[in-house]
Amino acid sequence: MSRDDLFQQPTHEAMARELEAHPDYRVLRRFLPKTAYAMPDGRTLLKGIVVDTETTGTSHNTDRVVELGMVAFEFDQETGQVYRILDSYNSFDDPGMPIPPATTKIHGITDEMVAGKAIDEARVAQVLDGAAIVIAHNAQFDRPFLEARLPLFENVPWACSLVQVNWTEEGLGSQKLDYIAYQFGFFYEAHRAEADCLALLEALQHSLPISGVKGLKRLLDEYQSTDYRVWARGSGFNTKDMLKERAYRWDADEKCWHKTVENAALRSEVEWLKAAVYGGQSVMLDFEVFDAYCRFSRRPGRIVAKPI
Repeated sequence: MSRDDLFQQPTHEAMARELEAHPDYRVLRRFLPKTAYAMPDGRTLLKGIVVDTETTGTSHNTDRVVELGMVAFEFDQETGQVYRILDSYNSFDDPGMPIPPATTKIHGITDEMVAGKAIDEARVAQVLDGAAIVIAHNAQFDRPFLEARLPLFENVPWACSLVQVNWTEEGLGSQKLDYIAYQFGFFYEAHRAEADCLALLEALQHSLPISGVKGLKRLLDEYQSTDYRVWARGSGFNTKDMLKERAYRWDADEKCWHKTVENAALRSEVEWLKAAVYGGQSVMLDFEVFDAYCRFSRRPGRIVAKPI
């Protein structure tokens, strides 16, 4: 061994590898955005979009978008493998109202940063064109904000990586994206739109701890399902306690109890309603259909009336 070899300093990566080989330590690496996870190999690929918004607050009625991030990528529907990153877009958007200081503390965006800025709607349409799926890590938050600001988001199917991947079942103790990233061995600058998009895509390319499948594959298996909101119209006052106990909710505007169930549970729910609530009589019920085109939106589902 030469004198130079003796005093050669190990690289940071070499030190990290040595440390993580010890059972008492885990190492987090800074996430470096990729331009590709794999190269096209002849199979049919679809286009997906990851989106994230930063806003003035949490109210869909009174708050506004202040930043939009979008990352377009190609993927294999069957495996959940992501291939190339196709495009990205990030922009501030002046909300026309002050950003509350408490909100700025979360995402770091100030009134000065967004003043006079506007999302380029033509550019958004270009990135979104041809997309088979839009993914957000809390679509119930992001989708209503984006549909109010950019109605073209109403015309594409959405998926939610927060609730349509069962992180708890897979052994992760939290659904928060930064926590998921830590579990997969990386960290990133959270709460900025494009950074969150890229970090989410990275997380969805990791194999889930228990099932061993990619997070994106699990999401793709779930998002195309159909849910049904059953409206128990004409139910008598004497049935309200039974309905409440079975997790029905009261809609004051419709003056009706309702419950949303997955397709697999619909038959048993209808059978229970007919026997317990309607005394075995045949009645006409409204079923509100929710699929990826309207789920997580504030828009109503498609109403179908059927006898039971």
